[in-house]
Amino acid sequence: MSEREKPSLEKMQRAADRLLAYIQDEHYRGYDPYDVLTSPLFRLPVLRSSRIIRFVAQQVFRRIPINARPFFAIKKGYNPVTLGLCVQAYAYLSAIRSEMREVAAREIEFLLDELERLSSKGFHGACWGYDFDWQGRYANIPAYTPTVVATGIISNGLVEAYRLTHNQRALELGQSAVEFVLNDLKRTYDGDSFCFSYSPNDTQRVFNASMKGVRLLAQVFSFTHDTRLLDAAQQAARYVIKHQRANGSWAYSEGDARTWSDNYHTAYVLDCLLEYARLTNDQTAHESIDKGFKYYRENFFQGGVLPKYYDNKLYPIDATSIAQSIITLARFKQSEDAIRVAEWAIDNFIDEKAFVYYQRMRYFTHRTSYMRWSNAWMLCALTYLQYKLQNELS
Repeated sequence: MSEREKPSLEKMQRAADRLLAYIQDEHYRGYDPYDVLTSPLFRLPVLRSSRIIRFVAQQVFRRIPINARPFFAIKKGYNPVTLGLCVQAYAYLSAIRSEMREVAAREIEFLLDELERLSSKGFHGACWGYDFDWQGRYANIPAYTPTVVATGIISNGLVEAYRLTHNQRALELGQSAVEFVLNDLKRTYDGDSFCFSYSPNDTQRVFNASMKGVRLLAQVFSFTHDTRLLDAAQQAARYVIKHQRANGSWAYSEGDARTWSDNYHTAYVLDCLLEYARLTNDQTAHESIDKGFKYYRENFFQGGVLPKYYDNKLYPIDATSIAQSIITLARFKQSEDAIRVAEWAIDNFIDEKAFVYYQRMRYFTHRTSYMRWSNAWMLCALTYLQYKLQNELS
């Protein structure tokens, strides 16, 4: 570790410790940018049934720069994704700080209990959704309807917990989630490849979502060598590679109007594709990965350090974009750049009360504390970067 990295590591540790204490003090509960539909107002006849009103309300509410939730009787939620990200963060802390191992092991056990309890019922395996109704452009997803996004993020934390702490129960939950991906998600085929659906109730073709399913299959395959998982992972990865644009980017989705490219969804695809290639030894994926990362690095950072939201637009500077940028840069061995992003975030995006801001616009900062979107992702990012930096010493 260079002399430059040592004080950075200490700075990240202090910020992560304060953020973790904040999350623990809140008992893992908090608001979410998309939780407006939990307001009692949306139980009223017209409001509970109008797709347009619900969608517009959701979009407007997440953009207003003050936290109006108490006025609409919206309570702090308990999101399974928050728990999964914290499992992952505790696993990294356990690996890099011996004094944290007992606390981390205890908290991981508690969070596994909660994840088992919150797992959506009636499906082939463990799976999770958000704790609020979500009105999308192309699908209505009621609270706790499982999605491959929520399940993929959580199961990644479970696999990391098993890898670093040898918690067998974490692996068993991850293995169970594989059956949800294989048996409950729909598939849209394109020749010898297919895309997993976003949830069991739709046929959306969202690249980063499908790749989260691919990553889980590859991760569990690396432990079990079950060829079912390898075959499905290869076909689904092939779909995403096939639909990469010539310039290296990916649209958010295929087959609808969501043709934009943004920072963190692109990073999700890259992270998942890199993990898939590593665990399955699929050499055919590397050209796509290299091309995709080149586009990501050249188009999603202003001045090489400030994560842009879109490839052609800086604002809003977003908490998830920042956190995922730290993770992806570190995963692709760009540690110096990951440190620069992390230091900027600590100096500019973490409140004196230790929570993470939501977004910075051109003329104001949206300071509402969101547990899943901002705090849990940033905790995961800061602990992962510490883990990667310490591993570089060995």
